[in-house]
Amino acid sequence: MKIYFAGSVRAGRSDQDIYYSIINELSKYGKVLTEHLGNKSLSDQGEQGVTDNYIFERDFNWLKEADVLVGEITVPSLGVGYEIGQAESMNKKILLLYRPTEGKKPSVMLSGNSRLKTVHYKNVEEIPKILEDFFEKI
Repeated sequence: MKIYFAGSVRAGRSDQDIYYSIINELSKYGKVLTEHLGNKSLSDQGEQGVTDNYIFERDFNWLKEADVLVGEITVPSLGVGYEIGQAESMNKKILLLYRPTEGKKPSVMLSGNSRLKTVHYKNVEEIPKILEDFFEKI
């Protein structure tokens, strides 16, 4: 199985450690095409030495190749929203992970969409069970 993990880069890397943990768990279910999102050297400036167009083309091809998209949406990101919308239009299975934060809620375009599975979690220790439940149903 090929898995596209979506998480914020240029909108903020405050959840990088959480992304790393999620990607590590996801790798038990298949090939994570975007495993670099868990890399500590990836800053909110994005990947160095490549053009935005290169990243777009590469990532869009990965998205087309993927069987599922798992997105962490706690840090709002236009790019992640775009990826989710594209994955939905490609009829991909989609799991969205959201960690409730004081005074913030996920976009209703995501949480209100019955075709997307959005799961709230409090800490990374909950992720293995959430992923197990998701992957055993697909």
